[in-house]
This record gives sequence, structure tokens and C-alpha cells, in this order.
Amino acid sequence: MPELLSESQINSYHDTGYLVLENHLPDTILDSIRAEILRFEEEARELSVSNERLELEQGHTAEQPRIRRIRLPHTISDAMRELMYSDHILAPVRDLIGPDIRLHTSKLNMKSPENGAAIEWHQDYAFYPHTNDDILAVGVIIDDMQSENGPLMVYPGSHKGPVYDHHVDGVFAGAFIPKDAGLNPDDAVELTGPAGSISIHHGRTVHGSAMNTSDKSRRILFYEMMAADAFPINGSLTQWNGIEDYNTRMLCGEPTIAPRLKDIPIRIPQPQPDTPISIYEIQKGLGKSGFSGST
Repeated sequence: MPELLSESQINSYHDTGYLVLENHLPDTILDSIRAEILRFEEEARELSVSNERLELEQGHTAEQPRIRRIRLPHTISDAMRELMYSDHILAPVRDLIGPDIRLHTSKLNMKSPENGAAIEWHQDYAFYPHTNDDILAVGVIIDDMQSENGPLMVYPGSHKGPVYDHHVDGVFAGAFIPKDAGLNPDDAVELTGPAGSISIHHGRTVHGSAMNTSDKSRRILFYEMMAADAFPINGSLTQWNGIEDYNTRMLCGEPTIAPRLKDIPIRIPQPQPDTPISIYEIQKGLGKSGFSGST
């Protein structure tokens, strides 16, 4: 029996490739995450360039710190680590892909008011192909997510289609233009919702988010994870330091050394561009934007 989700919600996720659970988290958890963000913003005041913890936004200054990404927040924030292991996050994931769950990565994407960067259209699976696609991302919505502050957008049902070519001139660019690939821009759906909601999207779902043009922040904490029997394909951007290290990423359930193979399309994200490993930097190789009015 499902722990949290209804049969209708489970069926909707498998049909569309996404799900939004509104008002899912208590205010106490949101308050603790916001307090941690303030701590990292104070840390950013001392920085003039990005480091292994904080990726800075254009226009960052010591007086007005702007962070576009907190990298691996579960490793540097007790509050975000505790949330990751909680049933608030893992119960709906178990309902969707089973009891044995392994972490891929975590990140907290932040769009500052009026200049928060877009993330171009892409599929997570294009960055890290695995032996099967029981892979998803849980997004913790920290601020009210509305049209004007750059919400996550998805193409419903795209997780059942191809893995699109994310290369430009033979080099991995981490993005593509949906219209050029035959997708209708009118079909994209915004995943809006109040702070404390969570979104879940399938690893093959085409998604992206436009610039934040509002006077409000747009911050979302992502936990990306997969079924324990999904193993990375050689050439994936998944970090691999041996099975012992891989097993330390188990979030719940039991590990395995028996990969489950599924007949699904795969593209390898190689060769890589000569840029820092950051989706923002990699996507500059696209050379244009898939969002109207963006450059």
C-alpha cells in the first residue's frame, strides 16, 4: 500500500512525468531552511568568485550578496540533510519508485529578484544516463512559486519520449531548444505553488525555468535520487568512486550489485566543454535561449 500518495496521484505522475504536492511541509522546516540560506548569504559576502560551496550570481557584491546555487547543501547544512532523510521527502518517492532509494545529488537553486538566471530546457537523464530511468528530482519550494518569478516548467509526458540531443557542434551543451526538437512551446506547464509545496519530476521529463523578472526571490531545493538498482552508464556525469562509496548514498532500503536494465534511449553527455562543471556554464554552449524574451 502507498505510504502517502493516492492511486490517482501515482497514476498522474507516471502519465505526465511530474507531480506537485501543495503545502506539504510545515512552516518550521521552511523557517530552518531560510535561516540556513541567510547563513550562506553572509558567507558569500566574503567571496568575489564562486567556490566549491557557493556559486555566485551575476551582480554579486559584498553589500548585496547574490547566490545562484548552493552546491551539495545536504553536506553543509544539518537542516537540509535531515529533511532529505525525512518521510516528508522519502515517503512520496518510495510510492513512486520503490523502497530502495539512492541519492544522486542535491542543490539549492536561487533566483535573485529581477535578475535570477534562467535554466535552459533539458532532461536530467541527458546528464546522467543510468541502466533504468527510475530517477526523479524532488523540489522543495521555499518561496511562493508564481509565473513572474521563474517557476519550474515541464513538458507533460515528455518522459515517455526520446532523450533529446543536448549537444551543439558535437560538444555537450546541457540544453536544447524545444521548438527545434518538434515540441510545441504552448504545451509547457508551470509548476506553481505556495511555499512549503514540493514538486517531483521524472529524470527524463523536459524541464527548465525562465529568468526571475519579479521583485521576489525564487528559491528551490532539489534532491535528485534514483532506485538503488539504477547504475550509471560509463560516460555519465555521475560521480563514481567505487561500490563502497556508492552505497554510502543509500537514503533508505537496501543496496544491490544487480543493475536492472530497461530498454530506453540513451545519449552520453560527452565530450564535455572546457568549462567548470556547472549547468549554468555548460548551457552557455547553447548560444541562445529557449525562453521568449531571453538572450
